[in-house]
Amino acid sequence: MEKRAVIVLADGFEEIEAVAPIDILRRAGIKVDIAGLDKKIVPGSRGIKVETDLLFEEISDADALILPGGMPGSANLAGSDKVLNSVRNLNGKGRLIAAICSSPAYVLIPAGILAGRKVTGFPGTESRFRGIAEFIDRPVIRDVNIITSRGAGAALEFSCSIVEYLAGAKKADDIRRAILIK
Repeated sequence: MEKRAVIVLADGFEEIEAVAPIDILRRAGIKVDIAGLDKKIVPGSRGIKVETDLLFEEISDADALILPGGMPGSANLAGSDKVLNSVRNLNGKGRLIAAICSSPAYVLIPAGILAGRKVTGFPGTESRFRGIAEFIDRPVIRDVNIITSRGAGAALEFSCSIVEYLAGAKKADDIRRAILIK
C-alpha cells in the first residue's frame, strides 16, 4: 500500500524545510499532499509562494504529518486547533510526526506529545523543552514515531529520515546516493 504524507504550510513557513521533504519523499515514491493551513497559495518566510494541493481541513488521515518551521509559520501552525488535534490524533495512532526548526518547540510542545521524548530543534529553543523532553544537539533525532530536526541546513537529512521511516533504510540510502548526500 502506498504511503501518504501530508505537509502543512502556514504563512511564513521556511521554504527549504517544506520543499526538501516534498521533493525527497516524492523521489522515494511516497505520495505527498501539500496542504495550505487556510489558503491554497501560501507565502513563505522569504516571499516564495507555494501553491498547495488542497486545504488542511480537507485532510482526513495520513501515514505522516510534516511540519516545516520558519517564523511566523510555526506560530501560525500552533495557533490552529485543527493542526494540534491532528498531531495528537496521528501520534495516538503511532503515525509519524516530523517537525523541523521551530516547529518542535512551537507546535509539538503545545500539542502535548513530547513528554519524556528525545528531540532537537532550532538553536535558542532548547529551554522550551526543559522538564518536558530531552533536547539533543544533533541535526536530526528520531524517537519512535517522532522525527525532529534543527533547521534548514538539515532539511535533506530530515527528509531522508522520513523516507527511512516510511519506506525503509534501503530506499533512504538509494535517495542519498542519487542526490549525492555523503
